[in-house]
Amino acid sequence: MSLDFLISVLVAVLAIVNPLGNIPFFVSLTADYPDDIRRNVIRKTVISASLILIIFAFFGKYIFLVYGITIPSFQIAGGVLLFHIGFTMLNGRRPGTKLTDRDREEALNQEAVGIVPLGIPMFAGPGAITTVMIYISQAGDVFDIFSVILAVIITMGLAFTLLTYSKQLFDRIGHSGTLAFSRIMGLILTAVAMNFIIEGIHGAIQIYF
Repeated sequence: MSLDFLISVLVAVLAIVNPLGNIPFFVSLTADYPDDIRRNVIRKTVISASLILIIFAFFGKYIFLVYGITIPSFQIAGGVLLFHIGFTMLNGRRPGTKLTDRDREEALNQEAVGIVPLGIPMFAGPGAITTVMIYISQAGDVFDIFSVILAVIITMGLAFTLLTYSKQLFDRIGHSGTLAFSRIMGLILTAVAMNFIIEGIHGAIQIYF
């Protein structure tokens, strides 16, 4: 397993999932929940988000085959999407791809919010799905594939810990602290996105020209 590849995937997945940046919404959504229900919500959030990312990591390539999508074209499109999300985070706004007004209106059933909208699309949104699919497509061997899965597991393990202590963390760092962290993650994400786009253009030139 390439350590450089693992670190690259882990940084990218952490940046796009941004578990610390999601704490304010989680705290506000579960403010009136009993402790046992809040714990169930956390478990459902982490499990559902992990399953979605791992499923797309393994089976996303078949989407390429069905629709005749090349890896470079997906890298370019995915890079543009991630750049938009990262740029939005840099400006201190919540990415529109992560949560819609309709999602908020449907967040009524207490434990169900662990799946929608928290698990999907807050933690496993289009950007995160795109990220794991691109890195799987770049994997050179089975160890690189394991690196992608390990990055997802580490990220979700961190998310579980942060959500478990979310009220205490939010009381300490507040909204401004989470906003500052989101902006740092946004900067990292835009850099990752540009790398995807550059690699995609290079690959497209080799294929088409």
